[in-house]
Amino acid sequence: MSLYGQKYLLKENLPYCIKCYEKLFSSNCELCKKLISCTSKDLSYKNRHWHGECFLCIKCNRSLVDRPFATKDDLPMCTDCYSNEYSAKCHACLKTIMPGSKKMEHKGKSWHDNCFSCNRCQQPIGTRSFIQKDANHYCLPCYEKQFALKCVHCKLPIINGGVNYRDQPWHKECFLCIGCKQPLAGQRFTSRDDYAYCLACFCNLFAKKCAFCTTPISGLGGSKYISFEHRQWHNECFNCKKCCVSLVGRGFLTSDDDILCPDCGKDM
Repeated sequence: MSLYGQKYLLKENLPYCIKCYEKLFSSNCELCKKLISCTSKDLSYKNRHWHGECFLCIKCNRSLVDRPFATKDDLPMCTDCYSNEYSAKCHACLKTIMPGSKKMEHKGKSWHDNCFSCNRCQQPIGTRSFIQKDANHYCLPCYEKQFALKCVHCKLPIINGGVNYRDQPWHKECFLCIGCKQPLAGQRFTSRDDYAYCLACFCNLFAKKCAFCTTPISGLGGSKYISFEHRQWHNECFNCKKCCVSLVGRGFLTSDDDILCPDCGKDM
């Protein structure tokens, strides 16, 4: 068809009459299902199209032309209707958190960015670290000032964990063996004169030595040992000098520094 003196449209530099262009390239409106003509305003979202007069909020039917909108199940809604139906409410001010606005979330609850504040200084916490106590939130400096225990060793606040020894709080890294300076948190230890020792240091410093193997006898944790005339033995070390039979719970004889079973003692 000649386009001389007729209206036409270009598509990739090729001319089309109005009828052919609409047949080939125009979309149908999502709402009224009618063709969106070349002379009508075509509003599109995610490959879906509406007449300008058909682009309405599905709840209140208010026009969304030149207005912000949200979608639910790919259906357009004005921000007011969307917020009332689906947006979270701020846990502090109880007002709706509008779509697209910055919000804070913690344990299933939501806040406006400015409403999520420290309970003590009232300053917004934002992206800073915080601690929750009794449903309130505190920035770290305020929590330390108001609640944190002070380590009895370094006098600094204890934020995470810690050790309680004789009703006194310690940082785990400050609670050390007085001998070797190794951390005692989570380890077996004992004390002497109010000082804490790991078992190895305590045994080396204070435990009696076995008369046979000369290693320390700790006596800790229910371990048993034999004591006779100012000498001590591990149970497993209390054996006859000659035949090596265990003398635990049996009679024995002594010869100088040696201990003997009655049978070997007869040969003396």
